Amino acid sequence: MTPAARLSAAIEVIEAIDNQRIPAAKALKEWGTAHRFAGSGDRAAISGLVYDVLRRQASSAWIMDDDTARARLFGMLKLERGMNADAIASLCDGGRFAPEPLTDGEQQALASRSLQDAPAHVAGDYPEWLDVYLAEAFGEDRAAEAAAMASRAPLDLRVNTLKAKRDKVLGSLQHLGVTATPWSPLGLRIMLGADARNPGIQAEEEFIKGAVEVQDEGSQVAALLSGARPGEQVIDLCAGAGGKTLALAAMMQGRGRLIATDRDKRQLAPIHERLSRAGVHNAEIRSPKGEAEPLSDIRASADLVLIDAPCTGTGTWRRNPDAKWRMRPGALDIRLKDQAEVLDRASALVKPGGRVVYVTCSVLPQENGEQIRKFIGRHPDFTVTPPARTASVLWDRADDFLAAVYTSNEGVLMTPRRTGTDGFFVSILVKR
Repeated sequence: MTPAARLSAAIEVIEAIDNQRIPAAKALKEWGTAHRFAGSGDRAAISGLVYDVLRRQASSAWIMDDDTARARLFGMLKLERGMNADAIASLCDGGRFAPEPLTDGEQQALASRSLQDAPAHVAGDYPEWLDVYLAEAFGEDRAAEAAAMASRAPLDLRVNTLKAKRDKVLGSLQHLGVTATPWSPLGLRIMLGADARNPGIQAEEEFIKGAVEVQDEGSQVAALLSGARPGEQVIDLCAGAGGKTLALAAMMQGRGRLIATDRDKRQLAPIHERLSRAGVHNAEIRSPKGEAEPLSDIRASADLVLIDAPCTGTGTWRRNPDAKWRMRPGALDIRLKDQAEVLDRASALVKPGGRVVYVTCSVLPQENGEQIRKFIGRHPDFTVTPPARTASVLWDRADDFLAAVYTSNEGVLMTPRRTGTDGFFVSILVKR
């Protein structure tokens, strides 16, 4: 496919997302099924265009003073891809499979309009109803913080120390352009260009033999901050597919008791294969059975309970940009209730002197610091570990990390703008 034909295809997919109100992944899959002539490179390029439009949806429409799929694509090409009006016009000659030529209005908008006077929710590309929440989180920096959350995320890997060392894996994966991550001592990063295809890490020998796992650096740091140690009894209370469970297992060096569970047993389905590939032998998976409590035999005995809390996912907008436009106010209320319930559940599992580590991939204060303050109000036998002590597990990077993150009395907040990671909040709660 020509670059011009890819633009036309992207417009078609965006129109399907708008008209059918379906997730981007489904729209792209349906387009690929109906256009089997498109190669993998074409599909990757079209996917990149569509997701970049979703990332820059509000600002692109503002630039063009038009909210059509075509207008948003052209606005994104200017804002995200750095293309000027002439470069865009050269792809829109009205020929076979190419978009129709630019109108005078489109030419003028591309040449003259900017985001200089755009409101924060437009410049930051997020739903207007979220402005009050992001203003509380970031104040005047909210547009800049949200714009960073609209950038494309890299592919991060975590080296499994049960099977490998980072220096060795750095060498064996050099053909993928990997570099060491700045914060996690276990992380590797692959930067992805606008039209980059998935590097197919699952086909690499290092992945197959369990030496690496896909995990954002922020998620790796959140696990490290938990301070899990060999010989401890550790519970991953919202284990899901097991990303942080695997990280905890490596920190425990195969010694101690690791229990992973989740309210939704369907989320646990991939964890068994992942644990086996990683060489983890001290993990016990407890799937819920009906209404029975899978941890009914554990009372005030755990050294560490990790809560990877159900949340709005605002910190992961880089990876799932259409989610922010489908998010509704009611979703926040549901998540706040879920978080309070899982925190209360964890409080009964941890022993005196033990700790509850509360993690969200959200930047909203209501899910983070406010949730912790309410928990302390209900459970005054818990105290929050100061951020400086929390960050000490990062050794020589602790001071730099603390200077980069947002710190509060309740914990630390990583953001794409400040730390180059997804948005993660971490609070360490110790039971007296």
